[in-house]
Amino acid sequence: MGGKSGKNILVVDDDMGHRTMLKTLLTGWGYAVSEADDGQSAIDSVQEGPFDLILMDIRMVKISGLKALAAIKEINPAIPVIIMTAYSSVESAIEAMKKGAYEYLTKPLDFDELRLKMEQAMEHSMLREENRRLRELVGDRFDSGNIIGRSPAMVRLLETTARAAASDATVLITGESGTGKEMIAGAIHFNSPRRDNPFIKMNCAAVSEGLLESELFGHEKGSFTGALRRREGSFKQADNGTLFLDEVSEMSLAMQVKLLRVLQEREFTRVGGEEVIRVDVRIIAATNKELPALVRENRFREDLYYRLNVINLSVPPLRERREDIPLLAGHFLKMFSEKNNKPLKGFTPQAMDRLIRHPWPGNVREMMNTVESAVVLSGSSYLREDDIPTFREELMSTPLQEAADDISLDEMEKSTILKTLEAVRGNKSEAARKLGITRATLHKKLRRYGVS
Repeated sequence: MGGKSGKNILVVDDDMGHRTMLKTLLTGWGYAVSEADDGQSAIDSVQEGPFDLILMDIRMVKISGLKALAAIKEINPAIPVIIMTAYSSVESAIEAMKKGAYEYLTKPLDFDELRLKMEQAMEHSMLREENRRLRELVGDRFDSGNIIGRSPAMVRLLETTARAAASDATVLITGESGTGKEMIAGAIHFNSPRRDNPFIKMNCAAVSEGLLESELFGHEKGSFTGALRRREGSFKQADNGTLFLDEVSEMSLAMQVKLLRVLQEREFTRVGGEEVIRVDVRIIAATNKELPALVRENRFREDLYYRLNVINLSVPPLRERREDIPLLAGHFLKMFSEKNNKPLKGFTPQAMDRLIRHPWPGNVREMMNTVESAVVLSGSSYLREDDIPTFREELMSTPLQEAADDISLDEMEKSTILKTLEAVRGNKSEAARKLGITRATLHKKLRRYGVS
């Protein structure tokens, strides 16, 4: 991790030794550090000048961290505050989070965790400016619905989505499975001039090739076995509205030709029919495949690709917008707590850390399922690390090589850890980050395998 020159940190602690240690540590990381020895001094410092983050002890003799936090939030609610506490005052720290603290850390501090939480808190704060720009751009004209994200990547995506919604151009949405491509398509339609007309969704991978033509264009009675009456297809149903073609890459080349003709001519005939039907339909397509690669392999028509790719929206995977994980986790926690009538209050720092470190190969869909499972199985007021379903080793951020049947899981894990350590030249903090585990867990595993 590089230095953070230019970032101003206020350390508030009436223990001079602990305060001095933190100042030395943070200065070494490249931060500018100011000190306050009690809550009132912290309040005075915030009134005098801006800070990017405050590290504050919760138990102080003159004014407690809780009272100082309340006053600081009155002065400047945008400053992220991380509370430091002993294990005996965890309940007070949780109360501080209810009053606006970003996070709490227990003493003695884990320096890796401290650095991670500081970076996350300041990145989260920086996103407010991005959100302000987004609101200025779209004002009240754009409703993002249930799309959750404050990361720079998601703010840029929503900006482009807002512009796309205002037009009538064809849109191609790309991204891994589970990233929310269908929600983006819905946001485009329901913020477009076509919002009062149909939004028809068709999953091209869910329908056999023999039936896809009928599903898209409809059929006449008796046109094939089982066609007992005329049926209107998705194009006709979406007339004057929007047709969302999900997994468009799964279409056969023959169907691609027919789709291209409709896009060009805005007309088609039903299966088994002769009547030419004209429609006014906006197309939004989506795929989790790399269409340019499929074009090179002659598995997807180049002319159709360019016809679909007028506006391209790439939805980032969750591992590239980890800043959004606490927001998504909190949203799903609230949703499933209400659904299951379980009044859960939040996540412990350890549980949230585990969520943030996981690579999420299944993206938002995987996270939603994970939080739902944790809510159902939890037996306390806060979701703990042990409540989070065990992530399989093959889903960790450093993928395991295919192994022979006679290699045990322990041997595979040991090999993966050693290769990761070798790749980062023995840096255990970096290795733990790449493996998606805490440094303490890494040390425990190394001791188990007899590695120093």
